[in-house]
Amino acid sequence: MKKFILSIIIIITVVIINRNNIVIPDEAIRVRVIANSNSSPDQSLKKEVAYNVEDELYYLLKDVRNVELARNLVKENMSKIDKRVSDTLLSKSNHTDYRIDYGYNYFPSKEYKGIKYKDGMYESLVVTLGEGKGENWWCVMFPPFCLIEAHDEGKTNIEYKFAVKELLNKYFD
Repeated sequence: MKKFILSIIIIITVVIINRNNIVIPDEAIRVRVIANSNSSPDQSLKKEVAYNVEDELYYLLKDVRNVELARNLVKENMSKIDKRVSDTLLSKSNHTDYRIDYGYNYFPSKEYKGIKYKDGMYESLVVTLGEGKGENWWCVMFPPFCLIEAHDEGKTNIEYKFAVKELLNKYFD
């Protein structure tokens, strides 16, 4: 019984200490689409490009369980990703220049759903539309959590939670 209580105390302590410091794993690979500007047409185009890039990456990485394989598949399929961006722009009769970069790219800090993500250089695929001065969209492509979530059959909003964290938040927030 003492071991059980001690285990619960340790779990609760770890959850309390880390509840606002959840980090994306080091082996994760991100994807980011940066809009030309914050104008409505540019933001709409960014969303369309992001959706199509996300779709391509989903089919490419949905069954991949190894970061090295994910990395190689992305590198080997850059032409497919480029074609998805190009086709998206053409379908919108938009001739915006763009560039695609795979490597270590800067990501600004961000808070999303109460979780703070630190700024820094992260392994990623970045699509920059035009001057790249607008708001961006990003997610983690490996492990493909957001890709799988986006392709959920019901297109429902999924929110991942920890039961202990939920219980603690209920009583301590």
